[in-house]
Amino acid sequence: MKLFLLNKSLPKWIILLIDQVITSWSFVFSFLLIRQFEFTDLLRGHFTIYVGLYCLVYLWTSFFMRIHTGLIRYSGTQDIYRIFSAVLIASLIYGIALGILVGPMFHLRSVNIYIVLLVNFFISSSLLIMLRLAAKGLFYYIKKSTTGDRETVLIYGSNGFSLLVKQALDTSGMGRYVIAGFIDDNPNKVDKSIQQVRVYRGKDIKKLHKSLHVHKLIVPSEDLKTEDKKKTIEKAVELGIKVLTVPPTSEWMTGQLRLNQIQDLKIEDLLQRPPIVIENKKVSRDLRGKRVLITGGAGSIGSEVVRQVLSYDPEMVIICDQAESPLHELQLEIEEIFPEANLKLCIADIQNFNRMYALFKEYQPQFVYHAAAYKHVPMMENNPSEAILTNVLGTKNLADLSVTFDVEKFVMISTDKAVNPTNIMGASKRIAEIYIQSLNSVSQQSGKEEGIGLAKQTRFITTRFGNVLGSNGSVIPRFRSQIQKGGPITVTHPDITRYFMTIPEAVQLVLEAGTMGKGGEIFIFDMGEPVKIVNLAKKMIKLAGLTPGIDIDIVYSGLRPGEKLYEELLNEEETTIPTHHHKIKISKVREYEYSSVVSDVDDLLSLSKNGEEVKAVKKMKVMVPEFLSKNSRFEELDMAN
Repeated sequence: MKLFLLNKSLPKWIILLIDQVITSWSFVFSFLLIRQFEFTDLLRGHFTIYVGLYCLVYLWTSFFMRIHTGLIRYSGTQDIYRIFSAVLIASLIYGIALGILVGPMFHLRSVNIYIVLLVNFFISSSLLIMLRLAAKGLFYYIKKSTTGDRETVLIYGSNGFSLLVKQALDTSGMGRYVIAGFIDDNPNKVDKSIQQVRVYRGKDIKKLHKSLHVHKLIVPSEDLKTEDKKKTIEKAVELGIKVLTVPPTSEWMTGQLRLNQIQDLKIEDLLQRPPIVIENKKVSRDLRGKRVLITGGAGSIGSEVVRQVLSYDPEMVIICDQAESPLHELQLEIEEIFPEANLKLCIADIQNFNRMYALFKEYQPQFVYHAAAYKHVPMMENNPSEAILTNVLGTKNLADLSVTFDVEKFVMISTDKAVNPTNIMGASKRIAEIYIQSLNSVSQQSGKEEGIGLAKQTRFITTRFGNVLGSNGSVIPRFRSQIQKGGPITVTHPDITRYFMTIPEAVQLVLEAGTMGKGGEIFIFDMGEPVKIVNLAKKMIKLAGLTPGIDIDIVYSGLRPGEKLYEELLNEEETTIPTHHHKIKISKVREYEYSSVVSDVDDLLSLSKNGEEVKAVKKMKVMVPEFLSKNSRFEELDMAN
């Protein structure tokens, strides 16, 4: 019987009939009350005409305003407002109809009908509202009594959005949640009650976990970025309280929160820092109305460059990538978000000079953002020739063509692995950095250098940063997959440490650095505090509501080929110069002569094309003396020197 009541709702016509009975009775009672219950006098009068007319008027009004169509169990303030409005409108229509039409027609004498309408307004509207409140209360009583285990939750914040979350859980939660309180450090709200729920301090969460047996902390997504809130969230995670997030109200379907929209907090949310403020006017001035080429545009970094560049209204965006399916997916996304954008999608390999030449010739890009690269360290350690041909030759092709076709700025996205490299990937990116820096020195000279057609000065800029959260091949998606499978989580070494930055944050800084660059700089980004990977793994396990070492084991697999324990943003010989943006600095590095670099690069590329891997790696170590292999078959080359 209880389940039947929970799953069924009354037909609309029954609700309409019940409302009609209530309002009819209310009108009769008000009429009798004003006439002091003089029944004999009523029988000789026009009582039936008064009542019948009111029933018809209210029936038409409630039907027109659809008072009967809502589910009574979900009645709210809006429904109360509609009931008051319906009764008021019915009373006004009744009074007008009685005075202009029905009264003169039947010669009705005054019975203080307007006082009757006033009394009836309060009685009928009160009864209609009480009916809905009683039905709603009964529904939730039955629902709670039929629900098994219920979870005690806290809601972060006590602002309007947090109250909406509470109301949504009350109405949509099917009795699953008991709202134990709000968490808010605002001294004006602490220890007060809002909607019969108490507000607690963030530091009280440990006490609440024990005394109220709190299972979950629900955090509105708008409240994730404040430092105090992040501390409370981390405290909850440490206590084993599962943290959930709720999307902004703009994303609530049909204006109501659905239970499936309440998601587990992601580690990316927890690692986020305060939003970066960049000089959008300067970036816009550089990119508005320009033709922009983005290589590696279908990748995790490149695709975000595409999205952010498009927001500055360029004339054209040329997206270049080898990966067909990701490029197609990006096209569908961009066409939906930026339907007016002038996109040119090119499947091309940056190693292929002729293909890239044709692309430059056709579209004449003015800005180049070079994100295409091979990035996976162990993979490149086993395939050094491909790393060299893509990361060095590909960059050389694009840089040379940028000079030939008068590109204004060439921005290369590098990596912290290029600093004191211990692997092929990092060393190949460092050589690419050296090449474009030396080419920039040449492009700053007036006139033309032999073999390079210089009509304009192309400014070459390098941006260098660490790992990005959620990028292709990132450790976080791998850990998440391992947790879903029940573990174990594999970490290469207990002391391995990395810097992390979100993809949008990194790209914002890339655009800002590209704007401020005069040519030849290596910009390094403030990556915040380094994160120990094993601590990251433990935190992800706790975010999943599990216990490290009990529910999910962590095992150490050993450092992979080319992997080092700590990443660096500067080598020992480099210093930095501050810029106007506190998160961006310029690295002062050794300058190389262009002719010498070209000779070395040509030799390196020749060895790679001929498949002479060992000789090619040996040449890399000559070009980058600080390149010392780790956990790699190429370590013997270091010992030979």
